[in-house]
Amino acid sequence: MAKLIYVVPFLIFACSSGSHNLVTHGGEDYETVAIGKQIWLKRNLNYVPADEGAATNSRCYEDKDDNCGKYGRLYDWATAMALPENCNKASCASQVKTPHKGICPAGWHIPTNADWEKLLRYADGKAGYLKAADGWNDYNGVSGNGEDKFGFSALPGGTSYPEDGNFYNAGNSGYWWSASELNSTNALRRGMYYDSDSTSYYSYGKTLLLSVRCVRN
Repeated sequence: MAKLIYVVPFLIFACSSGSHNLVTHGGEDYETVAIGKQIWLKRNLNYVPADEGAATNSRCYEDKDDNCGKYGRLYDWATAMALPENCNKASCASQVKTPHKGICPAGWHIPTNADWEKLLRYADGKAGYLKAADGWNDYNGVSGNGEDKFGFSALPGGTSYPEDGNFYNAGNSGYWWSASELNSTNALRRGMYYDSDSTSYYSYGKTLLLSVRCVRN
C-alpha cells in the first residue's frame, strides 16, 4: 500500500517597515514604526518635562493645546536632552551619552545626526517619502504633502524664537533636534519643507524651540 506524503507549504515574510507596539510616555500612547533597521516613534513628542535640575523650556505652537496634540511640543535643545539650562549656552559634550535618552521614553533616545542620516539613506534622501500625506501647505498651487511611504508621518510643526517669543512656519516647515552638539551655542537639526522634496541639516541656536522625535536604542 502506497504511503501518502503531505506537503504543507509555508511562507516566510520579511518586513522592512511597519507598525510595532505602542509606547506610553508621560501619560500618552505613541505608535512606533520600523523603517529599515530602525524603529521610530510615529509622531513628535508631546511630553511635558519636569526633571529636577534639567531645563524644562517647551511650548505648544502659538500656546494652543490643540497644536500640541497635532504637532507635539516644541523644545529648546537642553530641554530635549534633559540637560541643565546652561547647556544651551555652553558646551555640554561631556554630558551627552551614546545613546542619549533625553526626554525620550526608556529604551529610546534623541537621534544623533548619524541616526537621521541612516533614516534618510533608507528613504533615498527624499523628504516626500517621510512627510505625512496630509497637513502640509500648498506651494504655488502644488501640494506640499508627502507620500508617507514608510509611516514616519512627518508634520510641519514650525518653530519658536526665544528672542521675540513668536512662532513661525507651522504648516510650511518641520524641524527636529539631534543629539549632536556643534559648539557651545549650536546643535544640529533636521528640516523638511512644504516647497521641497529634499531635507536639510543646519546648526541652530540651542535656545530655539523645535520638535523632537525619538528612535529606539
